[in-house]
Amino acid sequence: MVGTSLPHGLPTPRQRIGLDTNVFIYFLEDHPRYGAWCATLFELIERRQSVAVTSTVTLLELLVQPYRDEKDELAQKIFALTSTYPKLEWIPPTMNLADRAAELRARYRLSTPDAIQLATAIGYKAVRFYGNDRGLRRVKEIECLLIEDCI
Repeated sequence: MVGTSLPHGLPTPRQRIGLDTNVFIYFLEDHPRYGAWCATLFELIERRQSVAVTSTVTLLELLVQPYRDEKDELAQKIFALTSTYPKLEWIPPTMNLADRAAELRARYRLSTPDAIQLATAIGYKAVRFYGNDRGLRRVKEIECLLIEDCI
């Protein structure tokens, strides 16, 4: 998949990026429209060509449905899969990130999870943030790419 011509919107080699939860969901569920593109993104991360950061809030969001459906084995598979990428950094919320997230949430009227994700990406020096919430288009502090615009 990865060659001289990458699909639109993918990061350049060694570019540090931030990932929202929906990118993981599209990949894990092989979403009919977004799954292949997200698989290519994760392949770049797996091959150590790009470094990605995400908040541990992502894992929380990914595990809710399997636990709700009492699918503990699926929850364990998600946990195992998401924790094996060598260039994917899981960042826990801190007081500084919470403060930055509150600023972003107030300024752009974002949801709390989106604000935490963005604060994490910004705080850990990502140059680009991938998600699929249209509200990200208002954010000025970091380049935000919507998956729907990359397809």
